[in-house]
Amino acid sequence: MQASWCAAIAVLFILPFLCTCAPHQGRTSRAVCGYQSCPAIDPNKLNVHLVPHTHDDVGWLKTLDQYYYGSNNSIQNAGVQYIIDSVLDALLKNPERRFIYVETAFFWKWWVEQDESTQGIVKDLVNEGRLEFIGGAWSMNDEAASHYQSTIDQFTWGLRKLNDTFGECGRPRIGWQIDPFGHSREMASMFAGMGYDGLFFSRLDFQDKENRLKTRTPELVWEGSANLGASADIFTSVLYNGYAAPKGFCFDVLCKDQPFIDDQKSPDYNVDQKIQDFVAFVKQQASSYTSQNIILTMGEDFHYQDANMWYKNLDKLIRYVNAADSSLNVFYSTPSCYLKAVNDAGLTYTTKQDDFFPYASDSHSYWTGYFTSRPTSKFFERMGNNFLQVTKQLVAMTQLEQAGESSIDSLREAMGVMQHHDAITGTEKQHVAEDYARLQYRAMEEARQAAESALNQLMSDGSNNVNFQNCLLLNVSRCQISEAEDRFVVTVYNPISRNVSHWVRFPVQAATYSVKDPTGSEVPVQIVPIPPQVASAPEREGSSATHDLVFRTENLPPLGYRSFYVTKTSSSFEEVLPSADTTIGDSELRVVLDNSTGLVKSIVQNGVETSLSQQFYYYEGIIGDNVGADHRSSGAYIFRPKDSQPIPIASAADTKVYKGDIVDEIHQTFSSWLSQVVRIYKEENHVEFEWFVGPIPVDADGVGKEIISRFSSNLTTEGVFYTDSNGRELLERKRNYRPTWQFSTEEPVSGNYYPVTSKILIRDVAKGLEVAVLTDRAQGGSSIEDGQVELMVHRRLLHDDAFGVGEALNEQAFGQGLVARGRHYVLAGTTGAESPSLAAQEREVAQRKLLSPWLFFSSGGPSFEDWKNKYKMEYHGLLESLPANVQILTLEPWKNDTLLLRLEHILEKNEDAQLSEPVIVSYQNIFSTFVINSAQNTTLAANQWLEDSNRLVWKSATTRTSADLQPSAGVPSSVTLIPMQIGTYTLSVTRR
Repeated sequence: MQASWCAAIAVLFILPFLCTCAPHQGRTSRAVCGYQSCPAIDPNKLNVHLVPHTHDDVGWLKTLDQYYYGSNNSIQNAGVQYIIDSVLDALLKNPERRFIYVETAFFWKWWVEQDESTQGIVKDLVNEGRLEFIGGAWSMNDEAASHYQSTIDQFTWGLRKLNDTFGECGRPRIGWQIDPFGHSREMASMFAGMGYDGLFFSRLDFQDKENRLKTRTPELVWEGSANLGASADIFTSVLYNGYAAPKGFCFDVLCKDQPFIDDQKSPDYNVDQKIQDFVAFVKQQASSYTSQNIILTMGEDFHYQDANMWYKNLDKLIRYVNAADSSLNVFYSTPSCYLKAVNDAGLTYTTKQDDFFPYASDSHSYWTGYFTSRPTSKFFERMGNNFLQVTKQLVAMTQLEQAGESSIDSLREAMGVMQHHDAITGTEKQHVAEDYARLQYRAMEEARQAAESALNQLMSDGSNNVNFQNCLLLNVSRCQISEAEDRFVVTVYNPISRNVSHWVRFPVQAATYSVKDPTGSEVPVQIVPIPPQVASAPEREGSSATHDLVFRTENLPPLGYRSFYVTKTSSSFEEVLPSADTTIGDSELRVVLDNSTGLVKSIVQNGVETSLSQQFYYYEGIIGDNVGADHRSSGAYIFRPKDSQPIPIASAADTKVYKGDIVDEIHQTFSSWLSQVVRIYKEENHVEFEWFVGPIPVDADGVGKEIISRFSSNLTTEGVFYTDSNGRELLERKRNYRPTWQFSTEEPVSGNYYPVTSKILIRDVAKGLEVAVLTDRAQGGSSIEDGQVELMVHRRLLHDDAFGVGEALNEQAFGQGLVARGRHYVLAGTTGAESPSLAAQEREVAQRKLLSPWLFFSSGGPSFEDWKNKYKMEYHGLLESLPANVQILTLEPWKNDTLLLRLEHILEKNEDAQLSEPVIVSYQNIFSTFVINSAQNTTLAANQWLEDSNRLVWKSATTRTSADLQPSAGVPSSVTLIPMQIGTYTLSVTRR
């Protein structure tokens, strides 16, 4: 197993479940939690809310386990188990003390180790509001590279643990995103949908922060959706001092600030000076905010390993300042109590409709490199989400009676860890990145066993179980079963809620093959050569495959599978020869090559030709000593090119064209380390660009390089382009512009880069034309010049950027620089009123790529007839397809005889004349394996009944109406979804 997950890194590129929302029945205490437990506010004073906290990364410089256990301290002195132990002891010494905890992954690891007595003490503290969970997701997720589906999942899992254990008092009310490197509008919308009352963060562009503090607008109402109205709005507060304590007031074992020395006989007596410094700080901070309340974060990374040091000095701080300055009221508090105090003041706030990307910490440090850093890890994460949804669906449809821990829990947790803002971002040390991959790989193997069990229940009576294997190296055309066996079965599972057609592709030897569908009919196949650069990749050592076998599966059943029996019929083989054509495709969609260069020249879709060329370039990363902003290096976090004009990798490409009845391909070679396949599958509406990059050469010239794929068109775009927000709503971007302040930049390229989770596009409004590029993983992208779109696909740098990770982003695999392989999907055409519109087609393609049909491989047995007689080769999880604009976002086991269901409308308003309308979804009787007895709405994270959600109301300068998101109960026969709405339901079901 060790070798397998190592290869995956390189290539890829107990407690019973209680009611989800019911109060926990357990120990009770005299006090109450929530806002009712907050300290009294003095309206005649400046109220200073001291918030003791620790920020615990679930991996960064050390692995998750190393951080938890406190090992490998030569890298960083940090042990989370000691933090929680120490805080617990300190809270018991003084009933006024409070503490917040954020990362459920760490807390749960600690919780299951505790005895009943300790757990009871924790429950009392939670019930009294003295220990409060803030955020509460499995990890503090990144907001640029994370996809909304994975973000919702990891919040759901973390909040479920808290809810099942602590009930209502364990429900977080505050979003606490204090360390992610920029903030997405979709994240704000999700927080609102999950029932949070407010959001706090610390990182925003330095110009933006300076302007907000000057204008007293660091607190605002963030309008999280252009589609969902006020229901997606959330109060947002920018922390004044990052998430650290004021200078001179860090009382941790990791700090060097002086403690309170209050013996007046001591020559080091410092109480008066400390009071003076503290009062000056809080009054300066208060001058930038509008209420009589300010929040001070008393803690930082992995603080409170010796909580007594903190609390002993904070006790003195509170006592001495309150005695010395009658205008201040200093006390222990939490973000929730601060928020409630601000809300009670009834002030009116400005609004914001865009996001907080990109983040710049100074004039030369734009944190836009991490949008692409570690591209293979970003792809592996996306694969993990795909497989998690597949396994959750399969288990939900077959194992309704499960109780306790599930075999898919490890993957739920591993994917929660992967969303962390130093995991999916690629900003961790190399050994930590390898550990993340190890965790995910092993969790995927556990989930594979769960999927195998479910498939066997659906496929047979249990007397002849089948072994179902994943081929995680299909990305480099490697699969043990398809290469080595003469007879095997490919079971294609479709996690989409409607029939889809899919092009199955896997590696084989040079031979002749037969593929039969469940009826025994021969399926047309095509054999395509594996490109030489891919064939020689070190990750494929030992592979005997020379070609890929391709066939089309028509109308795969929704939430169902179809099995195909593959037989090698002859070892003889008619070699596939290149074509002399310079076009691929058909009358509906084709790509035209430039005869002289071998580069793509244009795309013709439905008779409309769009001039569109594509070429690879690299930016040379600046090398600096990081002493001062203008000496900043390009690194894991920072993208800082030496010049605003990238360098072409090649002006022409060697090409070979292969054409067939199923797929046409152009194999392009640009250099010894960069190649690409441009392909069009028949009856498909997009062009696929599959790039193969690496090892990026750095040894000869000592220059770090950042590789981009650039698409250039003749569209007039006037500096405007669009990117998605976490895979959901589109945001308009304008070059060298920010909507909320007067923007200026000394970094014209990196300052205009934005996160592209799934899509970037440009439009020519006058011509009614659009070009969209969809990605298979999170990347950074921009439109640096009109008519162009560029996406960064790979980075290899030789210097650190001095933001903490302490390593250059110089990934190695198999003794050389890392190779990455990935895909871009290009749609181009008119933006007319027909349905489905181009925008609707883009949404549909994005869904099919995010939740791609999953291939399970099995040994084939003696014959097709034997297999068909033993096993059910086709299964429909849904009795009928859902509407084209609706997707089952979530179907997963929740507790005994209950399931969790999320339905989403996948289009925005005005994207399509028909599909952007509200849609009625009848779902009561659509599942083939169970009947819905009752359904009840919950908030987005499923930890509170929707009818019980009563969020704080805020006054803003904008009047917004809430979308109609009314809860339903009982046995609804249908639900109406408006554009971009996600409905979340717990289902009581009975097996059919």
